[in-house]
Order: sequence, then structure tokens, then C-alpha cells
Amino acid sequence: MDVRETPLSLDEVYDAVTDPTAGGIVLFVGTVRDHDGGKGVTALGYESHPTAVARLRAVVDEVAREPGVVRLAAVHRTGELRIGDRAVVVAVSAAHRAEAFAACRLLIDRLKDEVPIWKHQEFVDGEAVWV
Repeated sequence: MDVRETPLSLDEVYDAVTDPTAGGIVLFVGTVRDHDGGKGVTALGYESHPTAVARLRAVVDEVAREPGVVRLAAVHRTGELRIGDRAVVVAVSAAHRAEAFAACRLLIDRLKDEVPIWKHQEFVDGEAVWV
């Protein structure tokens, strides 16, 4: 689990969840897109609260108790990102695919809802917003 300014590695996250007891691995990658709300995005950055890593750890620990879950991993990027950059990568291995899909969805949804990381977007029309 980490929140960091350096680029995110799919291999790192995948390797963190591999286990011989897992029958399914689900990997989710959130990327920076060139639009939001019908407007063109020109720049995007993420900032995190000092408690973000601890809160991420708590979310991961809670999702780890879901049925069939074997291992979980999650990393979120901070700093200035470009269109196409990876912003977040989460992965779950579980005994079966249905459990892996369900836990991965729960993990990314809870990360986005509960971990204090904020997105700053700048649009082609000059507007800028924090999300």
C-alpha cells in the first residue's frame, strides 16, 4: 500500500497479490483522461493528506476480510500527471474470480470514498476545480 509521486508499476501491484492459493486476480488501473464532465482537461494533479497512507492501510485491512480474499495491493499517485498516466492501481487475488471481482470493486470504491486524496483539474476554458 502506498501513496507516492513516482510512476505506478502494474508488475509491482500484480506481483504483490500473486499466491498459489488464488484462482483469480483482478487488477484495476485508473488513468488520467483528457476530459471530465464534457470539458477538455489540460492538466491534473493529486494531493494527499498526511494520513492518506494510514487510511489506505485501514481500507485494505477491512476489504481483506471479505470472503475468499487472499491478497490485496493498492497504490495511488500524487503530484502532477499527464493525460494517460496511471493515477491508481489496485489488485485483489481471491480463491475464485467472482470474489476477486467483488473485492477489487469494493477496494477501489472505498479508496476513492475514504482515502484523503484530492484531484485538481484544469480545463481548456481556463476553469480549475478541486475534486
